[in-house]
Amino acid sequence: MKDKKSFFRYEGVNYLLPFILITSCFALWGFANDITNPMVKAFSKIFRMSVTQGTLTQMAFYGGYFAMALPAAIFIRRFSYKSGILMGLGLYAAGAFLFIAARSTGSYWPFLIAYFILTCGLSFLETSANPYILAMGDPATATRRLNFAQSFNPIGSLCGMFVAMNFIQARLNPMDSATRATLPDAEFEAIRQSDLGILIKPYVAIGIVIAAVFLLILLMKMPRVKEENARGIGASLRYLVGIPRYREGVIAQFFYVGVQIMCWTFIIQYGTRIFMERGMSEIDAEVLSQKYNIAAMILFCCSRFICTYLMKFFKPGKMLYCFAIAGILFTLGVIFLPGVAGLYCLVAVSACMSLMFPTIYGIALEGLGEDAKFGAAGLIMAILGGSVLPPLQAMIIDKGTVLGMPAVNASFILPTICFVIIALYGLRVHKKLI
Repeated sequence: MKDKKSFFRYEGVNYLLPFILITSCFALWGFANDITNPMVKAFSKIFRMSVTQGTLTQMAFYGGYFAMALPAAIFIRRFSYKSGILMGLGLYAAGAFLFIAARSTGSYWPFLIAYFILTCGLSFLETSANPYILAMGDPATATRRLNFAQSFNPIGSLCGMFVAMNFIQARLNPMDSATRATLPDAEFEAIRQSDLGILIKPYVAIGIVIAAVFLLILLMKMPRVKEENARGIGASLRYLVGIPRYREGVIAQFFYVGVQIMCWTFIIQYGTRIFMERGMSEIDAEVLSQKYNIAAMILFCCSRFICTYLMKFFKPGKMLYCFAIAGILFTLGVIFLPGVAGLYCLVAVSACMSLMFPTIYGIALEGLGEDAKFGAAGLIMAILGGSVLPPLQAMIIDKGTVLGMPAVNASFILPTICFVIIALYGLRVHKKLI
């Protein structure tokens, strides 16, 4: 009972209902993230593009996080966490509804604009919600509390994957990429318009859901977090840059988000190659690979709840270090083990990643007080890793073979390097070197 009270009641304030409402936002942005990852492959087919061109979807998506994080922090400092969350939900819904206009153009670029606006909203949401959860209760349980709230993020991600697989990928025209490339323009255009009509429906539906959550939070009285004496913007930024634990945390978060997006985006390419070598058609191989992607997300979700419990007994820095070492071992398996064994390793990587985002976040913001608002912006800007690193991996994949092995296998050297950097951060925190 004591632990429960420290989670949701502190200094006479009951945070339970606000906690539930804000935690629902974690699931909502998880949905957006993981309905989008499979779209790299879908857009590549719909618009007859290379894998590298398809990753512009990820660049637009995660670029919005980077562009809006600092303005979001300034907005939250000026107004409140609740205002930041409402702004985020509004932009999220607007970006989702813009898919209707993008479809009418029949062009790729308007979709990138819609994704960018949508993720400007997600940037507001994450910059607001993560530090708000940290502030909702006893500071001693803040990192555990954020891990618990973040445990609902993969539930939204699972819903996004399920919708992507059953309501988009399974309903797109099954014609493979090679055959599409040979079609006359008029025939290809008819197929593209049909596919785009299928693709936008889930985004319009989630836009309606977001609008409903916006109204609910707008009408709900949310507690204001007690504010400390705030520094000016410049003073806050200089102070934060001077803290090694925070500064290195931003770097670790950049590489963590990169490794997460690489592993979840390219599991489909990895699995598709394996299953096509066994005689499957491209579309059947993609659908089966997406099932492995869902299995990885289920493992991620279960592991995050388990890690939240284990933090009662182990320090966050030690857990971060140990899980990153396991991630290194599994990604080496992805590179060097043949066939389905490598795919199993790629699924297992998700268990290693489960605690990383909220743990790095909690460690980096520990004890920052009012400066946590700008500190949160830096950690959300680090989500740019999800925009920068996947295209680099895609460039390797597009080569076909590297050093005598399939390029998709060799490309996982990038996630391995990311895990090394995260392990070093966890070790330095655990040894109290920063």
